[in-house]
Amino acid sequence: MFWIPGACTDDLQLNRQMMDRRGFLAAALVGGASMIARRASAAVPVDTPFARPPVTVYKDPSCGCCKEWVKYMTQSGFVVTAHDDSDMDALKDHYGVPSGVRSCHTALVGSYVIEGHVPAADVDRLLKEQPKVAGLSVPGMVMGSPGMEGGTSKPYTVVAFQKTGSTTVFASHT
Repeated sequence: MFWIPGACTDDLQLNRQMMDRRGFLAAALVGGASMIARRASAAVPVDTPFARPPVTVYKDPSCGCCKEWVKYMTQSGFVVTAHDDSDMDALKDHYGVPSGVRSCHTALVGSYVIEGHVPAADVDRLLKEQPKVAGLSVPGMVMGSPGMEGGTSKPYTVVAFQKTGSTTVFASHT
């Protein structure tokens, strides 16, 4: 009920109309604030407490699994730019990817090189922990790794590598 000037015949009726109006306005303000808070919290990813740098991917133009990894990383919340490059060996040489950890595509994120089908969670961990490594790799093209779904999945290891060729196990996936 709202107050209408000239419609009240006594003070008691006027007070009831004003209280109803105040109650309505209070409820509307609380509801509006609640809606704004819900929308604001939905816009912030809960599982990523830091700003992710963009990912630049270099891949052979004819490689389908590389396109799938780019799609996977985008769906995982990364901003990805992909470039086709037909001389991937020269590119890998340029970025210091040792021959023992090479795969089909090479990505740059922050100061790191990501080689092959590395899971997004491992990239997030790398960016959060910032170890002194050149990058991460899933050497080869392992079935079951991101972008290589289909067929029979196999366990695989994500290795951290140095430009010198030394590696350490970063994560294992089954």
